[in-house]
Amino acid sequence: MRAMARARAYVSGALEMAADPAKAPAMQAYMKTDMPFFGVQKAGRTPILRQVLADFAPTSRSEYEDLVLALWSLPHREEKYIALGVARASKSFVVPASLPLYTRLIVEGAWWDLVDEVATHLVRELVVRHPLESWPEVDRWIDAEDLWLRRAAIICQVGAKQATDEVRLFRFCGKRAHEPDFFIRKAIGWALRDYAKTEPDAVAGFVQSHQGKLSNLSLREATKHIGNSVGR
Repeated sequence: MRAMARARAYVSGALEMAADPAKAPAMQAYMKTDMPFFGVQKAGRTPILRQVLADFAPTSRSEYEDLVLALWSLPHREEKYIALGVARASKSFVVPASLPLYTRLIVEGAWWDLVDEVATHLVRELVVRHPLESWPEVDRWIDAEDLWLRRAAIICQVGAKQATDEVRLFRFCGKRAHEPDFFIRKAIGWALRDYAKTEPDAVAGFVQSHQGKLSNLSLREATKHIGNSVGR
């Protein structure tokens, strides 16, 4: 665990050195969170992430989980962004056995910037590359009490293109179409809009068959690129 302590100390120290306190309030306000920021934007975080991966690269899945959680547990938002960067970059450990870790990150993250990063990169890799092992758990998320797990289930195929499980995508969107929550309605629209880049006719058909069920927000997002007449 000494390595984890060193990794934590390095990340916190490097971010503090790169901090721009003048930017921190605006970043915090944009995210609408009470979590503190150093004021380090993505360009400033990238070399720190590279150094973490160079100096503390995990050599086993257990080390991977320990490192991600060690950084995730730090108090600043940018420290959590670095944790997610480590999780994404350590590709050999993005495997079904890591799904409980990703579930934890979604539930504890509980806001769109953190949740969407996990869902559209880490979880997407699992459902595309390891569908038999991964879908049973993600299938349960669509009915979860936790809002962010439901959102993650809906958007986890964003970017999957031809590898999208169309049946699941449409089932998930239809199942949560009644929800009034903004983040669910936005997720439905985003997921459909993204898939429309690959299968516009399929998305148009889904939208037409769900007239009166999808919210105006979901409809507007879903149909941005598939013709003005769809959804009216």
